[in-house]
Amino acid sequence: MEEKMKISKLMFAVMLLSLATLLTVNVSAADYGMKDSGSMNDSGASIKIIAPGDKAQIDANEEYALKYEVTPGTGGDHFHVWVDDSRGPGIHDTKGTYMLPKMAPGTHTITIKVVDKGHVPTGPEKSITVTAK
Repeated sequence: MEEKMKISKLMFAVMLLSLATLLTVNVSAADYGMKDSGSMNDSGASIKIIAPGDKAQIDANEEYALKYEVTPGTGGDHFHVWVDDSRGPGIHDTKGTYMLPKMAPGTHTITIKVVDKGHVPTGPEKSITVTAK
């Protein structure tokens, strides 16, 4: 009986250690501003794409509003919305909507990239994919 208690306690300790390791890895990734985290990085930059959702299906050849919240952070001046390889105009509004261009049938990548005054990316970006049908 005593041996079973020791094994149970050991298994419990291993599970707690595993859980603590997973939580530490997730917190560390967000804290260091990894791309596509959608969270704040060291510069104070933050990007959220609220709509459409990642992997959303949309109607081809129709306009859709991209709903966003962006904080450019230190070194960032504004941001651009990219649809596949096409860059849209600079946007300075930190919260709002941007009308996406009509998209042909297929899978498309929509990316928000924070840039400085010279339009050089400062690092923070967030991407989603949509399928136009």
